Amino acid sequence: MQSRLNHPVFLLPDAYKALMALNGAVQKTGLSHQTQELVNMRVSQINGCGACLEFHARELAKLGEKTERLLTLAGWRETTYFTPAERAALAFAEAATRLADRAEAVSDEIWAETARHYSETELAALVVQVGMINLWNRLNVTTGQVAGKLSEAEVKAAQAAATNAA
Repeated sequence: MQSRLNHPVFLLPDAYKALMALNGAVQKTGLSHQTQELVNMRVSQINGCGACLEFHARELAKLGEKTERLLTLAGWRETTYFTPAERAALAFAEAATRLADRAEAVSDEIWAETARHYSETELAALVVQVGMINLWNRLNVTTGQVAGKLSEAEVKAAQAAATNAA
């Protein structure tokens, strides 16, 4: 397999810089990194983004995520491995990703349950996080980015280009 195009953020370093700034803003909110990565992985499962699935599974492993949780994330409703707060975040992430699947995409019930577990700032971070991972998924899937093909050198080159574009 080969991608259709070099990754768009490598071709547009300012876009990479903007996405990294957005990610940095979410990181400062107090929304746990573990929750962010669980959301990233679940949304990537829905969108079929192999590159993101690999990346976020590795990130979760670095955070000490248990294998059982990684293996059952797609079926989180049918397990006891996830906390009530994580379940709310996952339900929210699914609803906010599948906007066209129902008349009220993110129902008041889903919103209220999520708001029960997260502060207003964390809710804002969750909304931005779901939007961001959906964007990354769309960039990767549209251009055919292949899991395992992104080298560390390419990532460092993109980071350097973004720094130079500043």
